[in-house]
Amino acid sequence: MTTNLSVNGNRLWDTLMVSAGIGTGPRGGLRRLTLTEPDRLVRDQLKAWAEEGGYPLTVDGLGNMVLRRAGTEPDLPPVVIGSHLDTQWAGGRFDGILGVLAGLEVLRTLDDLGIATRRTIEVVNWTNEEGARFSPPMLCSLAWSGQATPDWVENRRDRDGIRFGDALDGIGYRGPEPVGGRTIDAYFELHIEQGPALDRAGVPVGIVTGGYPSCGMRIAVEGATAHTGPTPMGERHNALVGAAMVAVAVNDIGWAHADTDAKATAARLDLVPNLPGTLSEYAELFIDMRAPELETLETMKASLRAALPDCAARSLTQISIAEEWGFGVFSFDDGLIGTLRETAERLGIPTMDLRSQAGHDAYHVARVAPACMIFTPCRDGITHNEAEDISLEPTLPGVNLLLHAALARANR
Repeated sequence: MTTNLSVNGNRLWDTLMVSAGIGTGPRGGLRRLTLTEPDRLVRDQLKAWAEEGGYPLTVDGLGNMVLRRAGTEPDLPPVVIGSHLDTQWAGGRFDGILGVLAGLEVLRTLDDLGIATRRTIEVVNWTNEEGARFSPPMLCSLAWSGQATPDWVENRRDRDGIRFGDALDGIGYRGPEPVGGRTIDAYFELHIEQGPALDRAGVPVGIVTGGYPSCGMRIAVEGATAHTGPTPMGERHNALVGAAMVAVAVNDIGWAHADTDAKATAARLDLVPNLPGTLSEYAELFIDMRAPELETLETMKASLRAALPDCAARSLTQISIAEEWGFGVFSFDDGLIGTLRETAERLGIPTMDLRSQAGHDAYHVARVAPACMIFTPCRDGITHNEAEDISLEPTLPGVNLLLHAALARANR
């Protein structure tokens, strides 16, 4: 296969900048929470790009959007490229977005060059990858891969009590297609690294071999409301205090395992009522823990469970793990990793192997189909922050690797 095929970098960048103007945050990044008006607007834009390129678009019952460039043998399982267009509350312009729009650029480039493929190539925008509004993250690829039911997803609620299904209907992106149940040939996901390794090393491409075992939990703390003035200290059942003690315990667990590159985070706290002058009767604390090795993660989880009774006793509350989820215990497909390595060598693209410490939809797809990921540099490793940044020149090698690898897979 020729090595001189290349995407149109300027067009890709222009497409990214159009996206960057939809749901722009106060510091120049993006605030495009899933199933909100900005999410609807960027979905409309993706739909317009699909129509412009002549790529049929389908949407499933959870809002996952799929663009198709038909192959010459359309009955063969397709090659899929995907990521997400939703962002964190204070997100960057490229996290996930680069992966979707790089996939679109692959389709456009193949059209520019008049290259047909045996297999159909699809580009998917997954709903609610970030989990910033509805937990857990990667919610709809979880259902697509058969690890959760669509009904379960639809009944998830955000912090304002709004159901996922109602929010989906509200933006008009509930589609008629079934969720999952399809056979695909391969799945490629390109993503900024969200870490500093590539940027510091000056290496343009990371080949992702797998993920860090990760666990998320929703901790429920039950107390009782009371006046902050006359209520004696010994009669206080302050859910906020119980949650705060758990948060400190989580942080201490992270520090206890920091030498292994493990992390433990108290990430979100919701209180009822959250008012001055009143003790909170209920708290929900969302935490996550990640470690390079599953054994370390299990030790961290056991340490937290052991700490909860003391936190409850000291705060005079009841504390329980209301919900738990996990991801990252897997390896990506050896055959696809081999394709990426061989293709990068043929193209003269330097690479390094990396494991992802974040979550990605590719993790769930990998449960049911061959999957792989490509990382591109992220300036200073800043992400989930409006200051997140990339530049075109060090990004293009990864996008061109995606083009060549997806093309080879689609024509095999």
